[in-house]
Amino acid sequence: MDIFEEVVKLRREGRRGALATIVHTNGSIPSYESSRMLVREDGSIAGTIGGGCVEAEVWAAAKEVMAAEAPRKMTFSLNNEANYDNGLICGGTLEIFVEPILPQPALYIFGGGHVSIALAYAASSAGFAVGVIDDRESFANRERFPMAREIYTSFAESFERLAPNPSTYIVIVTRGHKDDMRVLGWAVTTSARYVGMIGSKRKVLSVYRALEKEGVPPEKFANVHAPVGLDIGALTPEEIAISITAELIAIRRGASGLAHKAVSIEHTQAASVK
Repeated sequence: MDIFEEVVKLRREGRRGALATIVHTNGSIPSYESSRMLVREDGSIAGTIGGGCVEAEVWAAAKEVMAAEAPRKMTFSLNNEANYDNGLICGGTLEIFVEPILPQPALYIFGGGHVSIALAYAASSAGFAVGVIDDRESFANRERFPMAREIYTSFAESFERLAPNPSTYIVIVTRGHKDDMRVLGWAVTTSARYVGMIGSKRKVLSVYRALEKEGVPPEKFANVHAPVGLDIGALTPEEIAISITAELIAIRRGASGLAHKAVSIEHTQAASVK
């Protein structure tokens, strides 16, 4: 099995992993420099770095590296210590570098207007693979979105072909309530890491209530970011795009202190009664 082919496969499938590589050895160890082990997010492995307790510790560290999305260097002294005698009859040291294998985050922008263009440029420069969906060919095309990896001119087709996963981000900025509602109704049923919708709190609530009447459970809206973007006083399409991109980055990097601002139907109804 080729480790690097497995890495490519993981990224293509939108899954995470961690690659452990022996980067330095000294003395007698049960493996050699550049030995590699791939740990997938389900705990399965490919390759080996020598077996025994060292490999078990690296496996555990790999899970943490995936969660933190940050690399780690580990050093082991194998001087016939009891802790490392399970399959490791050796007397030396080794350094292992464990790095996260992360799929490129994908951003699907529903709507092809001015905000969408600015957002596509900003998010693309921040490392997101961009897809654009609008049912008007004059709005969703290569001339307007040269950076887009995918372009769809049918909402229905995009719903059928896209398979959002935990590395997927969805931003809804269509031209009207009807399309926003249609896209949001689909988006909340997916495994997307982020779903955001533009609009005032009043508009957001009206969309939620309409979807609830169509049978969408209210709890499905709990993790929707609406109004979308960080509150930086943005007014122009470019400023709004920056506020949205900043929020995407904050979610991607797990920024602490990021207040979730989802509009709650129950909370708003209760407040109106007081």
